[in-house]
Amino acid sequence: MSEQFPERIWGSRTNLLSRLASPFAATTVGSLVIRKLTPLDRKVLERTGGKYTVLGPIGAPVILLTTVGRKSGQPRTTPLLYVHEGDTLYVIGSNFGQAHHPAWTANLLASPAAEVAIAGQHIPVAAMLVTDEDRKQAIFERFEETTQAYTAYRNRTARDLRIFALTR
Repeated sequence: MSEQFPERIWGSRTNLLSRLASPFAATTVGSLVIRKLTPLDRKVLERTGGKYTVLGPIGAPVILLTTVGRKSGQPRTTPLLYVHEGDTLYVIGSNFGQAHHPAWTANLLASPAAEVAIAGQHIPVAAMLVTDEDRKQAIFERFEETTQAYTAYRNRTARDLRIFALTR
């Protein structure tokens, strides 16, 4: 067993803002708003080393994932919600329910070496696509516990949502 990842969640998933944000994020308009906030969130996370996020007040667990662009070879950084399980972080390529996979998932398939910024730490990780259907379902349910938006995202698209396990 490798070293566990730090936990960094601020805010609360049970406060009024959080209870309103989850159903809003599940809507098409809500998804658009969050996509538009992503560049701002990336900047906040970069400046704070993954300590703070725009979604922090609602208790959203967010990391910065940096992959190597499969075409450009350049670093590509994306803020993502995650679920934490001991020495593994899981991330999901929901892409807000859009028809195409997010680019970061193709980057990880091409080169599984990446880095996460979490709780002020930059940690090298190796990514592995989760392929076992029962395991994927159990992990997906954990994402649904975080926000019901993931149910909406899955229902908006016919594609299989890629889930990756990130380990040190």
